[in-house]
Amino acid sequence: MMTMDRKEGQTLFEVTPEISHFAELCEKNNAIDKELYTKYEVKRGLRDLNGKGVLAGLTNISDVCAKKIVNGEEVPCAGNLYYRGYNIKDLVQGFLKDKHYGFEEIAYLLLFGELPDKTQLQTFHETLVERRTLPPTFVRDVIMKAPSRDMMNSLSRSILSLYTYDPHADDTSIPNVLRQCLNLISQFPMLMIYGYHAYNYRMGEDLFIYAPSPELSTAENILMMLRENKEYTKLEAKILDMALVLHMDHGGGNNSTFTTHVVTSSGTDTYSTIVAAMASLKGPKHGGANVKVTQMFDDMMEKVSDWEDDDEVRRYLTDLLDKKAFDRKGLIYGMGHAIYSVSDPRADIFKKFVKQLAREKGCEKEYALYEKVEHMAPEVIAEKRKIYKGVNANVDFYSGLVYSMLDLPPSLYTPIFAAARIVGWSAHRLEELKNVDKIIRPAYKPLAEYKEYVRMDDR
Repeated sequence: MMTMDRKEGQTLFEVTPEISHFAELCEKNNAIDKELYTKYEVKRGLRDLNGKGVLAGLTNISDVCAKKIVNGEEVPCAGNLYYRGYNIKDLVQGFLKDKHYGFEEIAYLLLFGELPDKTQLQTFHETLVERRTLPPTFVRDVIMKAPSRDMMNSLSRSILSLYTYDPHADDTSIPNVLRQCLNLISQFPMLMIYGYHAYNYRMGEDLFIYAPSPELSTAENILMMLRENKEYTKLEAKILDMALVLHMDHGGGNNSTFTTHVVTSSGTDTYSTIVAAMASLKGPKHGGANVKVTQMFDDMMEKVSDWEDDDEVRRYLTDLLDKKAFDRKGLIYGMGHAIYSVSDPRADIFKKFVKQLAREKGCEKEYALYEKVEHMAPEVIAEKRKIYKGVNANVDFYSGLVYSMLDLPPSLYTPIFAAARIVGWSAHRLEELKNVDKIIRPAYKPLAEYKEYVRMDDR
């Protein structure tokens, strides 16, 4: 039997001199002149310089509106988000006035295309409740074994493992895919929270695994299962529920939802499709952005001695853009969006309740700093960069602060995003299966010249 000593095994996780050499070849032979993208009219990111996306499909599920027609021309306007034609602001106002949680109601709307009445909503709630379960020994055999410090990876592994328990895993008929999607929507909070506790247990902390309660909403169950004492306030649950609603969907063109369409078009199974979307959402330019926002503000609060000093805050923001502060990427995280240029409606809704939560948690000073940066950052960016459209705070700007005040661990910020967005992914998967029987395959222009093969001895 071939064995590997410890020194040899370590090279699996090290960049060796040989790897560095190969990496140099990768960089050298993969570089493309940026001017060629303009020459061949390539829409990098599938968007033009004005932020308009390449039309790649049709959808009934949601719409992101950031422009209006004035005198025959498109001009930026306050952003609006529509779920199945309903303005998100109206939907949120509706369930808040009716004093019930919104996740289940809005999930019904996105999945089935219409708002439920009381009987339909109760039936849907009961359907989700009966699916809040995992296969016998799944927690022990899958979640507890080799828990990952990255919860998105832990979730992905759990979802792929559920494939093996499903006798109809590869059936892509609408009824079966809907069954799978409802299962995953219901199971997601458990997979997320149990994975978090399993890793902490491996790190030496106490282990507690609570079963979800059939009487509680999705948001309430997340808080209850996460906390050892099972306690939470009504305001905490209401704001987490709102966060889930605001993150449920965002048009068909966002990176993870487009991934859902692409992977679904190949004919693969639901579990693989959702994991592909998860991999996309994990990225710091997509769902991982809220973690970056909180890390950036943690650094800012440490480096800026007086949070009320406009000049000092401005200097820090300038250092961010000059790659002198935080992660030296030249970005002010949470500012700007691919579509919105005047305002992100999700951020606008969130902000109204963030201030209320800040008062309850005694975080008024932190909130004031966020508010200051929200107003100041667009000015600083405009001074330093050529921008083709407006810059505004996006939903990630405030969601990180909200999750922090809710005492949610940063490792769960992106999974909570996913716990909401899985509803949108499910709706888009069902829509793709119903309407399009064609694999998505865009074109790339080849640049390499054709060459004659050279024999080894002649190289």
